[in-house]
Amino acid sequence: MARQTTVLVPAPTANGDLHLGHLGGPFLAADVYARFNRAMGRQILFASGVQESQTYVVSTARRLGVHPDQLVSSSTADVRQSLAAFGISIDGFALGDEEFETRLVDFLTRLHAAGRFELRRMPFPYLERTGEFLMEAHLHGTCPTCLADGCGGVCESCGHHNNPGDLLDPRSAAYPGDEITTREVEVLVLPLERYRERLRAYYAAPERVTRPHMRHALLEMLDRPLPDFPITFPTSWGIPAPFPEVIAQVVNPSAEAMASGIHNATVAARAAGRALASPDEPWLAGGENDVVYFMGFDNTQTFALIGVALLMACQGRYVTPTMITNEFYELGYEKFSTSRGHVVGVRDLVRQVPRDAIRYFLAATSPEHQRTSFSRSAMSKVVRSRLGDPWHELSAAVNAWLDRDHPSGEPYLPVTARSRAAAATMVDRFAIDYGLATFSLNRAAETIAAQLARLRQRAAVLDSGRCSPADAGDLCHEVEVFVRCAAPVLEDLADQGLRGTPPPAT
Repeated sequence: MARQTTVLVPAPTANGDLHLGHLGGPFLAADVYARFNRAMGRQILFASGVQESQTYVVSTARRLGVHPDQLVSSSTADVRQSLAAFGISIDGFALGDEEFETRLVDFLTRLHAAGRFELRRMPFPYLERTGEFLMEAHLHGTCPTCLADGCGGVCESCGHHNNPGDLLDPRSAAYPGDEITTREVEVLVLPLERYRERLRAYYAAPERVTRPHMRHALLEMLDRPLPDFPITFPTSWGIPAPFPEVIAQVVNPSAEAMASGIHNATVAARAAGRALASPDEPWLAGGENDVVYFMGFDNTQTFALIGVALLMACQGRYVTPTMITNEFYELGYEKFSTSRGHVVGVRDLVRQVPRDAIRYFLAATSPEHQRTSFSRSAMSKVVRSRLGDPWHELSAAVNAWLDRDHPSGEPYLPVTARSRAAAATMVDRFAIDYGLATFSLNRAAETIAAQLARLRQRAAVLDSGRCSPADAGDLCHEVEVFVRCAAPVLEDLADQGLRGTPPPAT
């Protein structure tokens, strides 16, 4: 059985369309990684979808004056169309449908039957006006770890997961002036402290691939006792919890992470026409499976801590994924915000600008280790100087020479050993940029610009008419190799080929 890698992006919440913040972070990175590995002949499944169970669906629907189900339907269609418009080569797109609910319930029920969950009383903020317990989108407050303001759940600033009762100065998102009380509720929890030493050893392993911010955050979390993580929530929106101890509760959406990844891989395998012996086959340990997540840093605790602990609780049934994080991609140095209209729509931009130009600029400015910002003027300048103008001059010189000095029907041009060695070096450089341990969209964009500049300089000799057939053969060979190497980022350039390709300019 050939080794298979499942590439995943956590399913975005179905409360709106994708914007460039999503694309400039995990989706483009996952797409480039998947394209490179497919080109290397490896078996790849690339999957994502939408998550319907978060309370952000309810809060957004309330703000828009629509029913949550209507919002889920329109958002799902929008996300699909934006992924297609941007050229994300996804194999499977999963929904929060009955099939997923069945898989999630099966995943959690097996853990429940094995005694992995415990019934505990936990404090929840309570809004007397509506008689609701508050969490996630319905709850705002101060993170007790870093003192940043945010919603209940994961702190976007430090990455720590805050149980609803842990937030300082809690307030209702819908009724911020109302007084909030605290009530204790019995919920099922995963006692994370049981897994702290195993998690510490897991992430301390030298072969573990993590980016510095994620590693530092995990070390900080694992250096202190871990809190109980609520598997169930006392609220009505979400997937009903299948446990008799907690009637009328739902599954905490953050507990869905790994079950969602397993299901999404199954959907992708089915879409790719692959026969599966079991629905979770792409994740099973002991075989030839690898799983790689590309995700925002704010998903660190949900996936890298809680999710991996849930997999450990499955007693070796599943592989543990490698996770590549990114920071926030901003617009004008402010967070993308759909509610404030502070966004750049993916499909709107693709209608105005060549797709490769956008993909190149997002790769060059991808927020790998710190926040970066998008601007239309910067994109125009960077793409034109590093990609558009050099490619136009290179392709014009090569095509002019072919039309003038190498009529069609003649034998292939000679290629020297020196040129083959240069092409091999180029392949090696790109392979480092695309390889998992050293993966970097930033460096891939730099390598594209550097190799394009080098080839453009050599093309100047061709254009002057002072070259031999060997010189021309070498250049054409290296240009072809360059196009193949740049293809994971510049997909349209690779599809169209050299002759007749318009320059990717803005």
